[in-house]
Amino acid sequence: MDESAREDQPAEDTTLTGTPRPITRWGEPVMHRPCRPVDSFDEELRTLVADMFATMNAADGVGLAANQVGVDLQVFVFDCADDGVRHRGVVCNPRLELPEGRDRTLAESEEGCLSLPGAFAELARPDTATVHGVDHTGAPVTYTGTGFLARCLQHESDHLQGVVFGDRLPGRLRKRLLKEAAELADDYAADWPAGQPPSGSPQSMEGDGSGGGHVQ
Repeated sequence: MDESAREDQPAEDTTLTGTPRPITRWGEPVMHRPCRPVDSFDEELRTLVADMFATMNAADGVGLAANQVGVDLQVFVFDCADDGVRHRGVVCNPRLELPEGRDRTLAESEEGCLSLPGAFAELARPDTATVHGVDHTGAPVTYTGTGFLARCLQHESDHLQGVVFGDRLPGRLRKRLLKEAAELADDYAADWPAGQPPSGSPQSMEGDGSGGGHVQ
């Protein structure tokens, strides 16, 4: 993340007041269609962002998109450690930039999703990504990341376009991923993680910050 990508301080205060919500699973219509742009930066949005941070933390996540709590809006939050540096922020109406041509290098790493909890698969993505947008107050923000942070920014931006990471897998790997998730389904209540205390340590990209994990 470059100097223009700041640790959004207002995002931190919202984590203190939010309430975890149930996480919406793959298969629900809101997960598979583009979300609506944010056009009102009001108390309702602030509450949503606070609840998203609380939900992400309760689920040991490093990122969460609004449609993952059933809300059809283009906003995601993240709290992601990469190369020993913690990056945290809110992005509304994100515009994703990826390298092209000779500047494009793919990195393959294990990825998962809080909306398909417990299941992981190897997925190749560009190793650098930049997201432009605004935060929950309407202030412009830009985040650039490499490695795990780049994967997180791409994963969350995908969600807001109705794309889950399984859509980017070959059919055989996708079937294996869904089978793994089905075997673990009983470990996650329908209202997970609502009602459980935050762990205090974001892990999944839903991930552990080491390059493997859930990028929600």
